[in-house]
Amino acid sequence: MTSERIYVGSYTTQAGGGDGIAFGPLDGIATVATIADPSFLVRSADGRFLYSTDEEDNGRIAAFAVQPDGGLELLNQQPTGGVHPCHVDIDPSGRFVLSANYTSGSVAVHPINEDGSLGETAYFIQRSGTGPNADRQEGPHAHQIAFDPAGAYVFDIDLGSDTVYTSTLTEDGQLEEVDRLHIHPGAGPRHMVFHPTVGAAYVINELDSTLTVCSYADGKLQTVQTVSTRPADSPGENYPAELLISADGRFLYGSNRGDNTIAVFATAADGLSVELVQTIGSGGDWPRHLAFSNDGQTLYAANERSDQIATFGIDDGKLTAAGEPVSWPKPVCILPV
Repeated sequence: MTSERIYVGSYTTQAGGGDGIAFGPLDGIATVATIADPSFLVRSADGRFLYSTDEEDNGRIAAFAVQPDGGLELLNQQPTGGVHPCHVDIDPSGRFVLSANYTSGSVAVHPINEDGSLGETAYFIQRSGTGPNADRQEGPHAHQIAFDPAGAYVFDIDLGSDTVYTSTLTEDGQLEEVDRLHIHPGAGPRHMVFHPTVGAAYVINELDSTLTVCSYADGKLQTVQTVSTRPADSPGENYPAELLISADGRFLYGSNRGDNTIAVFATAADGLSVELVQTIGSGGDWPRHLAFSNDGQTLYAANERSDQIATFGIDDGKLTAAGEPVSWPKPVCILPV
């Protein structure tokens, strides 16, 4: 089992949930911050601060100072202005934290103060629109904030309207829209990643178990391929969640909730096509989140419903289960340090 230390965010308001954010080696993690529903975590580039969603009706973002032993000191919390913030990221300049409010379908920008705490909202935008899935797309549902490799553009992914918005982030934290990508109706785009070296991006779609391959240049995305995240004729309902890309861009990893598998795709040299080359059990039930170890040799899977964190070795892109999963209540985000 890896000795790498990780932060784990857990749902806390569900029956049998955890206490908040935990830290330690996988076989010795323990709670270091008590906070409601920290469903996504991100750490500053210098490692001094950590930011967490507080995925409740009155959504908030929490700022923590990271202690020498990995402990967390709460600096402050700021409201996101929306309902159930489910994703947070730091802009490449390190000056702003951006968050996506899932249920209300909005995006907020908060400035980062010199001491790592968060200032009041610098910008807020309420998205609009619907999709053909009456149960899940009755309105906008912002699900992720992402930046391109150059840090020139910011993207917010809206599951409710099948839209990926492209914007620039101004010096004072405003979002200025430059383009929109409309994914096929009913797809339910959830998360996206960019190829590290060529002009390509990939969007995993929660509602129809597909992966959208896009060409990318200067803030503009264009769909070039759509493939399933499942083998042909897979039975039952399935809802993909997380998407990762290897450091060299050769492989993509997507989690399938329902099938309870991890799908591995090989990318073409130009990044503009992919092939499903492996599906492997996720080591539990409902793999909400995936993360790479810092050396890229291990993949973590947070299986929310079975209270398990599984690890996999990576060899030429393929995954192999590494030991038995570790028990931890409602794990939904893994952040190696």
